Amino acid sequence: MNVVQNLVDAGTFLGEMTWKTWWALVLGFTIAGAVQAFVSEERMTNLLGGRGLKEVGLGSVFGFLSSSCSFGAVATTKSLFKKGASPESSFAGFQFASTNLVIEIGLVMWILLGWQFVAADVFGGVLMILLLAGITKYAIPDTWFEAAREHVQSDEGNDAVRDPICGMEVDPDSSDTLSVETNGGTEHFCSESCKETYLNQQKNRTWKDKLFTTSGWKNAFRNAISEWEMLWDDLVAGFIVASLLAAFVPRSWWAQLFTLAPEGTVAWVVLGSAIGVFVGVITFVCSVANVPFALVLWNAGIPFGGVMSFIYADLIVPHIVDMYRKYYGKRLAAALFCSIFAVATLTGIATHFAWSAVNLIPNQGQAGGTVPNAYTTVLNVVFTAVFVAQVYVTYFESSGEQEEATAHAD
Repeated sequence: MNVVQNLVDAGTFLGEMTWKTWWALVLGFTIAGAVQAFVSEERMTNLLGGRGLKEVGLGSVFGFLSSSCSFGAVATTKSLFKKGASPESSFAGFQFASTNLVIEIGLVMWILLGWQFVAADVFGGVLMILLLAGITKYAIPDTWFEAAREHVQSDEGNDAVRDPICGMEVDPDSSDTLSVETNGGTEHFCSESCKETYLNQQKNRTWKDKLFTTSGWKNAFRNAISEWEMLWDDLVAGFIVASLLAAFVPRSWWAQLFTLAPEGTVAWVVLGSAIGVFVGVITFVCSVANVPFALVLWNAGIPFGGVMSFIYADLIVPHIVDMYRKYYGKRLAAALFCSIFAVATLTGIATHFAWSAVNLIPNQGQAGGTVPNAYTTVLNVVFTAVFVAQVYVTYFESSGEQEEATAHAD
């Protein structure tokens, strides 16, 4: 094995993926930041108390427009559930959509894998949400959810304090934690962007008012950088792992793993989808960072449905399951793990055969290439300028506006 050449190949692969997806990541995080700036969590919670399809749909829409950081999504789901959102709207709708159906993951998937995978992600995502909603409503006893809600409420004082904007947990005693005194007590924040968003929300302006103000968009820019801060380590890890695996793991090894059953058979699809979920669990990578590794798996011979199952498995990686255990107790954590594992596998199988029936599965290993290089260059230049503006507003803006926002909040 030529280690130096493999490292060069890994570096080349990493550079190509970064170049192709940079503009899409900036755009996706900008949209997520804008939604956080203009729509409050309290307004979402008020609409998600029922257990019907309407609430599942609303939870999914809010998730689609929300953050792609799995940790933030799980923490926000915990808050929605604690405040009264139903299991169907929170666990099935919001939590899944906010990690697997968000705009940035669709953009990156479109660029690296192709539009067929994006369409399959939406189709399979809707199916998975409905299946999970059915499980939470009809298979898991209501008493388990009641106990889980009590567990969240009783343990709230023992957990790290939660940022009311992004959902991340913070240590109020840390020098890096920001805080604001309110009539109801002290709110703590993980970043200046979250603090600014909170202060902006206290001005009692409608989202339309915020949308057409400079301060509203500055908050949106700060939120976008907050998204980067939450997800950058996952993104870097996902891109590097995918590059190293593409360069160092022989295709023959993957071929042996994905051809334990004869290629093209039902057993091949079923086994490949289950393996996809298993690989997704053990790789520890979440959300949009999964897509580069999904490209490696697709090029290596995994069934189309296996790619989708792999992407859907990011909500049961070990550190996320441990969050379930801490939030809701061991019983519901185990139920969520088993449910999501089974549903991700079944959804991958169903999506594979549905796409096969309408002849939408690309040739094995064929992927991406949907954005011409000239467009990529232009888009990268434009969104690099947007990113620089976001960095400036977040880290170099004067404190005068913050003081004005604090005055409005008081």
